[in-house]
Amino acid sequence: MTDGERMSPGRRTVLGAAGAAVLGTAATGLAGAPASAAQRHRGPAAYRDLPVPYVIGHRGTAGYRPEHTLGSYQHALDLGAHVIEQDLVPTKDGHLVCRHENDISATTNVLDHPEFASRRTTKTVDGTAITGWFTEDFTLAELKTLRAKERIPGNRQHNTLYDGRWDVPTFEEVLRWAQEQGRRLGRRIWLHSETKHPTYFRGIGLPLEDRVAALLRRYGRHRADSPQFLESFEPSSIQRLAQLVDTPSVVLLSNAGTKPWDFVVSGDPRTVDDLVKPAGLKWIASYAQGIGPTLDLIIPKDASGRLTRPTTLVRDAHAQGLILHPYTMRNENTFLPADFRRGTDPNAYGDAFGAFKTYFATGIDAVFSDNADTALLAAADFRKH
Repeated sequence: MTDGERMSPGRRTVLGAAGAAVLGTAATGLAGAPASAAQRHRGPAAYRDLPVPYVIGHRGTAGYRPEHTLGSYQHALDLGAHVIEQDLVPTKDGHLVCRHENDISATTNVLDHPEFASRRTTKTVDGTAITGWFTEDFTLAELKTLRAKERIPGNRQHNTLYDGRWDVPTFEEVLRWAQEQGRRLGRRIWLHSETKHPTYFRGIGLPLEDRVAALLRRYGRHRADSPQFLESFEPSSIQRLAQLVDTPSVVLLSNAGTKPWDFVVSGDPRTVDDLVKPAGLKWIASYAQGIGPTLDLIIPKDASGRLTRPTTLVRDAHAQGLILHPYTMRNENTFLPADFRRGTDPNAYGDAFGAFKTYFATGIDAVFSDNADTALLAAADFRKH
């Protein structure tokens, strides 16, 4: 077999440990009678009751399955992720579907469908010109004829085994899935749902917030104690959602020096650098419950990619009552700080446990991870010390 097909010892070890020991609780209730009404309410009553640090399954469990598929979400749940993430974009006829981007060129088999060849186009999304196929140019029925595939096959060749196995799920299908899994397992299933490019979609007549809020109300996820987080890189989207539902929300923060796209459009002069200062955090705390910064905003890297000293962001955010959900931890060398890379293969696993330990030591409340099993083992180790 080729180098791309060979499974590293690290991966075998992690998967074996996850299946054998720490993550067994996720399988409880796989068989037997349906959960009683009392059992359905087991688990954390509100987000402050989640076990810190908790693990957010990034796009499901993107390290092992094509992202944003029911297979990826189910695997994240089976591994034991505390919270499972969805990114939301609309279809032409107004349905919300789960894709990291509205450009579906890399995450579906749309290239294999000659009937959609003419839909390929170039659009400017948040200031960037992109050529591809876009969800807003497809009806839901058309989108459902496509199949999902691995987004980064060069890094995750093993995930291509599942190419074509699942379709593109709607947000409502995920909400129903969470409801069904909650009954099966006798506990509430936590979700973390992002409005993607909300200013762009508002500009083309497909606003996201009302659609998200309507579905949350329909499935009882609109309350302050719902097992649900909302997230967006655009603060104004979170502000709009806060007027519609009481669901806990998180403002995502990109790299230092960047500016949220809604700030660009509105002429707001602030950048992420301003938002991570005490005054900016106080402003965020006036309408949101947390922030989701890049890991580099927690611990910056030097020119060689090695970690430097932690910033004061964790302390400053906690002082404003905000929780922190930084992103994203992945096991492969190419995604890890240089301190924790092992060997020369960029796609082999590095010392992810060492990296988790370092980030958890800063006091973060949770972390997004493509590898929920690794993150859970690291979190369990951290809580012991």
